[in-house]
Amino acid sequence: MTINATGLSAERSGRTILHPTHLRMAPGDRVGLVGASGSGKSTLGHVLIDALRAGGQSVTHVPQSPEEALDPLRSMAFHWREAEQALGLPPDPVRRSMLFEALRIEGGDLRKRPWGWSRGMQQRFVIAMALIGTPDLLVMDEPTSALDPVVAAGTMDLLDRYLSDRTTALLLITHDLGLAARRVTRLMVMAEGRIVEDAPTAQLLAAPATAAARALCAHRSWLELPC
Repeated sequence: MTINATGLSAERSGRTILHPTHLRMAPGDRVGLVGASGSGKSTLGHVLIDALRAGGQSVTHVPQSPEEALDPLRSMAFHWREAEQALGLPPDPVRRSMLFEALRIEGGDLRKRPWGWSRGMQQRFVIAMALIGTPDLLVMDEPTSALDPVVAAGTMDLLDRYLSDRTTALLLITHDLGLAARRVTRLMVMAEGRIVEDAPTAQLLAAPATAAARALCAHRSWLELPC
C-alpha cells in the first residue's frame, strides 16, 4: 500500500519543531531520513507513525535500543505472545520460525529474559516482532546505534534479504550517512524541522544541493564503515 501522509507537524512549548511536511512512499521503497541531531528526524518518524495508524495503515517501529521495547522482567516468549495479541493474530509457530531463521535468532531460548540474549540478538528479536504482521511500513529509528559496526552490518544485511521480495516499505532514520547510503535508494535530508532535500541516494551523494546535505557529505570517513 502506498504511504501518503500530508500536513505532518509538531509543536513543543509553543515552538514549531516540525513544519508542515508531506511524505509519500511506494510499496517496497527504501528511504533514508538523515540529518544532524535535533533536526527533527525522530519527531517526523513519530508523527508519521501516529498519523498512519490513525488512518488504519499498518506501520511498526523499531527503536534505537532493545531496552526501549523489551521488559527485562519478562521472558522473550512473553514479548512474542504480546506482539501477536496486539496485532490480533493467533499464535503461529511457522511464522515465528520463518522470522527467527531469517534474522538468525533461531537458537535463542525464549524462556530467557532479554538480558539472557546478546544485544545483537535482542535487536534482531525486536525487528522480528515488528515484522510479524507484514506491515505496510517499517520505521527504524537509529536501529543499530547501540550495536558495534560488525553486528550492525550483519543485522542490516539480514533485514535487507528478508525485505527484498516483500512490499513492506522501509524508513530508516539515522544521523549515520554511511548506514543510510548503503541501505536505501532515496535520501531525505532534514534541517530545523523541515525536509530540505529529497533525491535518489547516488544523486544526493554526488551533488548535494543544500548546505545541510553538503555538511553531511563532507565527512567521508563514513565510507570506511561496514554497516
